[in-house]
Amino acid sequence: MAGLELLSDQGYRLDGRKATELRKVQARMGVFAQADGSAYLEQGNTKALAVVYGPHEIRGSRSRARHDRAVINCQYSMATFSTAERKRRPHGDRKSTEMSLHLKQTFEAAVMTQLYPRSQIDIYVKILQSDGGNYSVCVNAATLAVIDAGIPMRDYVCACTVGFVDETPLADLCYAEESGGVSSLALALLPRGGQIALLQMDARLHQDHLEALIEAAMTACKGVSKVLDQVVRQHLQEASVNSAE
Repeated sequence: MAGLELLSDQGYRLDGRKATELRKVQARMGVFAQADGSAYLEQGNTKALAVVYGPHEIRGSRSRARHDRAVINCQYSMATFSTAERKRRPHGDRKSTEMSLHLKQTFEAAVMTQLYPRSQIDIYVKILQSDGGNYSVCVNAATLAVIDAGIPMRDYVCACTVGFVDETPLADLCYAEESGGVSSLALALLPRGGQIALLQMDARLHQDHLEALIEAAMTACKGVSKVLDQVVRQHLQEASVNSAE
């Protein structure tokens, strides 16, 4: 797909957004009563459900226990109906395993695991509908679920995927942009301190573009953090009203 198709002469993208404009984010916390924490998040047409259990005692082999911090276990999966391909996506396939590892690394950087030695925190994330930025949407949904579980974090951890078209960084890529041959990266950020939790590149990227893309990704992540903060504040306000009744 040619770059001109992804970005018009007037600076508009396929879905009508400007280059730095994020997709619309909608989210709810506390959507799954049986879990310690949960959240549902839509970012554009990508939809994810995140569920958190813990901290709890490590089940099974105690050799995995850490005497000084909690172990974070992340599992990523996609619903069989999440894409138009309609092909069976078995649990434990290579891409899901890689995504689970990326999520684990991301939340190990954000969660204050030292407060829960010899315990485990489980984070399960399922993509219900996929339209680009799956990793980023999972991180943002899981952040809300961890907060809903009352587990302390150093900061919100927010993620966004950015790409480069016609010397222009595009924030928050949709599937058509991701599959259009765009040089892209996904970045997870702790926005207050500017700490990068994870930087992921699936394809080669010219070093001349790297700095501009990282800067665009950090700006986009800070925009996402403001939205997530509004969701958290709204949830706390509703919870306080319900408890007062």
